[in-house]
Amino acid sequence: MHIDLSGKNVLITGASRGIGREIARHFARAGATVGIHYHRDSQEASALAAAIGARGHVFQADLSQADEARKLFAAALSQWGRLHVLVNNAGIALPALLTDPWENWLAGWDETLAVNLRSTAILSRAAIMHFIEANSGGHIINIASRAAFRGDTAEYLAYAASKGGIVSLTRSLARAYGRNDIKAFVIAPGFTRTEMTEAFIERYGEELVNKDLALTRLTEPGDIAPLVVFLASGLADHATGGTFDVNAGSYVH
Repeated sequence: MHIDLSGKNVLITGASRGIGREIARHFARAGATVGIHYHRDSQEASALAAAIGARGHVFQADLSQADEARKLFAAALSQWGRLHVLVNNAGIALPALLTDPWENWLAGWDETLAVNLRSTAILSRAAIMHFIEANSGGHIINIASRAAFRGDTAEYLAYAASKGGIVSLTRSLARAYGRNDIKAFVIAPGFTRTEMTEAFIERYGEELVNKDLALTRLTEPGDIAPLVVFLASGLADHATGGTFDVNAGSYVH
């Protein structure tokens, strides 16, 4: 199956590395114009844009700041005049144990929820308002986690809670705005081999990560990206509101 997204503009948050970077590459291969959002990895984002060519555009924003999330969407719209697909992929996982000092625990919760959940809501709000004004619909694809369904460890309560919020938000958007031809989906990856998870693998060993898997290798960004492009293509619009598990069978909700 060949998916042609020529003429489509796509904004992807957290696209300078990991899952987001692979999503950007796959959209570019499908012919889309790609907005590469980054926070700190300017060199990686610029290198990705250069590899994509004229259809790659770089946008910087600190998504822990509400106003920067809002301005990110405005910048993409200013660049293109029209957005067709929003992929909320950016996320952080800050450890915050109940036994941490109050200020540290609260700061970890606040930043995690701001980046993972609040920025997703802000950007989704902006996208929906734009889609309705353009009167031609659009697609929103939000990257959650298997942690939204099975929970997580004691130090990552905030991470799991934020990802659970993404699931509820996405389902609500699909129900509320489907009549406006707006489709919203959740992809819930499991443990995925990225720069962010390499430290965990180095510390605890790959055997610990792999023991829950039904398959023989750890999920990689390239296992997730094609599904994102497929959902954005319009070929699965009647799955709107749905959640897609991509975790090598380690958890099926």
